Amino acid sequence: MAVQEAGYQFDVEEAVRHLRAADPVLARIVGAVGPFAMAIRPDPYQMLVRAIQYQQITGRAAAAIERRFHELYGGAPPEPAALLATPDEALRGAGLSRQKIAYLRDLAARALDGTLDTSDLHRLPDEEVIRRVTLVKGIGRWTAEMLLMFCLGRPDVLPVGDLGLRRGVQRAYGLPDLPAADELTRLAEPWRPYRSVATWYLWQSVRMTLPEG
Repeated sequence: MAVQEAGYQFDVEEAVRHLRAADPVLARIVGAVGPFAMAIRPDPYQMLVRAIQYQQITGRAAAAIERRFHELYGGAPPEPAALLATPDEALRGAGLSRQKIAYLRDLAARALDGTLDTSDLHRLPDEEVIRRVTLVKGIGRWTAEMLLMFCLGRPDVLPVGDLGLRRGVQRAYGLPDLPAADELTRLAEPWRPYRSVATWYLWQSVRMTLPEG
């Protein structure tokens, strides 16, 4: 699959060939899951809105909250001005916590006044993207990594703090416990430069509901 066809910043067929050759465990998972099909959401602002909703809760719960959240705006994700104009009570009624409401409002305000510029993120290195977006209240490294993967299509993101990835690795590699960040980083070294693809396959292996939709 060509980069231009899907928004990925890498050649999918090459990535899958590399992972199959580099790691027999991943080769089995790729065979079981099937073709790589990570959906790309091209709007960085809307991807960050979505990722905030998915923070620290199960994908299924987040999807339900997102559905109610969109119902406040006629079934579509809101633009920054519309979100800022929505009363807290309505957002709470959709299932958003007070903390996430504060995060969403800070993101919307920064997008509206231009202090968060997302227009050139696709040209920046991964760590610079992370630095810029984590200036927003409530956006940490995990949320920035979801942006890199599901919006910018970056090939080599390894979200070591992600519980779904850690569970997938524990199950696939027969580990007695969830892997710590340093153990996961070492185990994932053969996956370079396609750790995003390996991560997606490991998520699929435990049937995760992902921020990509």
